[in-house]
Amino acid sequence: MTAHPVRRVEETALSWLTEHQHHFALGADALSPEGPVNASWKPLGELAQVCATLSLHTPPSDPLHARVQDLLTFAWHQTDDGALFVRLQQAEPFATYPLEVYAAFAAAGLRHPDYEPRAATVARTRGWQLAEQDPTRRLGVVLAERHSGIPGRAPLERVVERTWLGGLPEPWTFERHSGYALTHVVFHLTDWGRGGPGLPAELAEYVRDWLPAWLATCLEAGMWDLSCELLAVAASLPHPPDEATTHEGWTRIAAAQLPSGGLPEEASGAGDFAHTYHSTLMAAFAAGLTAHRGQGEYG
Repeated sequence: MTAHPVRRVEETALSWLTEHQHHFALGADALSPEGPVNASWKPLGELAQVCATLSLHTPPSDPLHARVQDLLTFAWHQTDDGALFVRLQQAEPFATYPLEVYAAFAAAGLRHPDYEPRAATVARTRGWQLAEQDPTRRLGVVLAERHSGIPGRAPLERVVERTWLGGLPEPWTFERHSGYALTHVVFHLTDWGRGGPGLPAELAEYVRDWLPAWLATCLEAGMWDLSCELLAVAASLPHPPDEATTHEGWTRIAAAQLPSGGLPEEASGAGDFAHTYHSTLMAAFAAGLTAHRGQGEYG
């Protein structure tokens, strides 16, 4: 019997990630303040974030569980089992990305005893509290603090209100940038599918009402990366849209995957690692969430 698109997408995406895991390795410049954070720590943190969720939602008896665990272990070892976060803290004490990446590992139970108290000391400063950031990024930092055992001072409701989604904007103002902002607000509030404080009822209802139209628009435009993020959002809602809404999306994503299992960010995009890894991660992430919610059976 042919596997359901959800299972097929997850299997092939994880195969690609395993085959290309060496591209997630940190280079010699990973500790340099001038190093390419978006090409080093960011991909590694995203790998950890996705694997932390898939590890939780994939039964140990499933062969995919061992594959996810291997990727998570690989990512943790790249940080010297957390020791590199201490060195980053010393080199860039007011940079937030080390804490954001660390929190992804902490969500999977991987922690470093020396890093968290150091990060907490910096987080108590006014300089940290008043850092000017995009509202969605700020929400991610606040929740990363909580994951890392750092008491938060900012009321979560006020942080959410300042995001695009928190303002309940006109649905027709949805476009690429606001789309990614919306999906990440959902991911942060649901702890990337692992729980979290959850979406306020008003936001959840708004997203559920308009997600079918947004998803159809992204699929039509061949925006595979954002489409996968929206499919992950659909599986994260308290009351997901009906399966008919997402089935077309999974069929399109499965058809867009390369024979290797990689998924380009866009239909017209390049197929190199830089333009494939994130959408492939999101395909695996969305598929794992969807299967966990029972919206797409595994076989």
